[in-house]
Amino acid sequence: MKTALLCVSFGTSVPAARKSITAVEEALRMEMPEADFYRVFTSKTIRRILSEKGETVWSMDEALEHLTDGSYDRVVIQPTHFLYGLEYESLKASVEEAKKHFPALLLGAPLLSGTGDLQALARVLSEEFPEKENSALVLMGHGTPHFSNVVYPAIQAVFHMMGRKDVYVGTVEGWPEIDEICKELQTGNYTHVRTAPLMLVAGDHALNDMAGDEEDSWKSILTREGYEVECIMQGLGVLPGVQEMYRRHLQELLQ
Repeated sequence: MKTALLCVSFGTSVPAARKSITAVEEALRMEMPEADFYRVFTSKTIRRILSEKGETVWSMDEALEHLTDGSYDRVVIQPTHFLYGLEYESLKASVEEAKKHFPALLLGAPLLSGTGDLQALARVLSEEFPEKENSALVLMGHGTPHFSNVVYPAIQAVFHMMGRKDVYVGTVEGWPEIDEICKELQTGNYTHVRTAPLMLVAGDHALNDMAGDEEDSWKSILTREGYEVECIMQGLGVLPGVQEMYRRHLQELLQ
């Protein structure tokens, strides 16, 4: 059976952040070494920026169009998307529309697709960021107007139920925002705050909204609140435990 494997990401225009996507892509390649591998970025803006630099990356629709020539018995799509949000729904709609053109077209789940995934990610991050005295860990999620935004307060609850009451989860474009997190931090005896992206890549949001020098960045807000702030510029994709979660989703899809 001739198989194509598509790894579908939102993408990033920050070169240093690309390693997080590449690391997940490599993990998926190892899971299906016999398959022909293809990269897909769903962000039109990022594809345009890369195109201006001389790099062509397919959109989802372009990828499906290129692969409809009948050369593959099976096309397997594993997204690196974080949750079942608007981006994933758009991806799913494209796949459903294209199914009639393929003998087999399979779509995998996003990183956080159930309670077990929330617990698994909390364990990975608890190991990566051990508890420190008088220090809080504030994770920055993207956030979404979609109902799936409940994942962010849910994973904070998972951390707290695991005994990691020092971990707080906020969002840039959803709820809770940094103002709510600051109120929660006041209930602890914290003098120091570590911030890290709860995103696949440490891209534009991490550089600017989290660690930027502007007065509305999380670093600036937390500093004004009186905390010593340490910004950790590391996307989730570089963590072996997160790569393993994506591999498990791919294994479940293939079964």
